[in-house]
Amino acid sequence: MKNIFLFCAIMLASNFAIGQILDPVSWDSKAEKISDTEYNLIFTATMDSGWYVYSQFLGEDGPIPTAFTFDENANVKFINKTTEKGDSKKEGYDEMFDMNLVKFGGTATFTQKVTVSKEVDKISGSLTYMTCDEMRCLPPQDVDFKIALGN
Repeated sequence: MKNIFLFCAIMLASNFAIGQILDPVSWDSKAEKISDTEYNLIFTATMDSGWYVYSQFLGEDGPIPTAFTFDENANVKFINKTTEKGDSKKEGYDEMFDMNLVKFGGTATFTQKVTVSKEVDKISGSLTYMTCDEMRCLPPQDVDFKIALGN
């Protein structure tokens, strides 16, 4: 009977531990039509309080920068680099990484302008990001996306 109780206690504890997987960042993506052939692809990261994602433009030896990879399509032309902004942008020295960097808390928006031919109805790809709070970092994650253009 003791062994059954011990087994049940271990199973309950392991289920609780598995249920505690952290997922402090959610992503949303959409297309904003500018003209018949131009769109802004908008990627919005929403972080739990105290969590951050990092800029695309970081030096080496630090956190993994946010990066966007678009599936190849000869009918899509990317205009300039993906821009970034956030309501809680922090820029400067970061003790955890012992370097100057840019990170976003709260909500961050990344925007890529594209020109497309009439045949393109969606743009797909993936984004990679890393998130940290003041005490720990989670491994980099990849998020696939498909953005309908709604021509």
